[in-house]
Amino acid sequence: MKFENYASRDDFMRGVAAALCTDLMVALQSKPRASLSVPGGSTPGPVFDILAQTDLDWARVDVVLNDERWVGVENPRSNTKLLQERLLQNYAARARLVPLYLPCAQPEEAIYTLSKGVEASLPLSVLLLGMGPDLHTASLFPGADYLEIALSDTAPSVMVLRADAAHEPRITLTARVLTKAEKIHVLIMGAEKKASLLAAESLTSNLAPINLVRHTALFHWVL
Repeated sequence: MKFENYASRDDFMRGVAAALCTDLMVALQSKPRASLSVPGGSTPGPVFDILAQTDLDWARVDVVLNDERWVGVENPRSNTKLLQERLLQNYAARARLVPLYLPCAQPEEAIYTLSKGVEASLPLSVLLLGMGPDLHTASLFPGADYLEIALSDTAPSVMVLRADAAHEPRITLTARVLTKAEKIHVLIMGAEKKASLLAAESLTSNLAPINLVRHTALFHWVL
């Protein structure tokens, strides 16, 4: 495993943002468009703030969430809302958001349309992941229905998963998409999460989905 350790949370946020920007600029030098996939939740918010203030060719960047809760974009739990308020601002307002939510009662009604949008941005140029205390990443929760399919090499690019720990139904990128990203970064904050990650080495991916990128990601860690 590759770790980048930081002395403070401010250094952590700046370091992660700098790594993402560098990778995006390299990707944009070799192809007409680049894609950046990011998590929701509270942890990456400061990283998004820094990225939004960074002057790069955002008009050629597709932004794709790792996953989305099936709630309206006005809902405080919406990852799309977080992106609109924290990342898609200032310079980064020129980026193209690839949606993972449509106003339908059930996510299955929208999955075909959403998957076509995502597939147009693959392979992902740069992927930023988070990790939950249960070792889930994106919405690949241990114990989720259809997790085995989502972890397989033949999975569709996007799937609907439900799990007790997830509360709402989730739309998530699958393992096939995550593992084929050109550059992969993972945010890890706190001693407990790092200990859990290190202890999970012998677990299978259905018990520790973060292991999908264990040997290919750069793990950014701060206490």
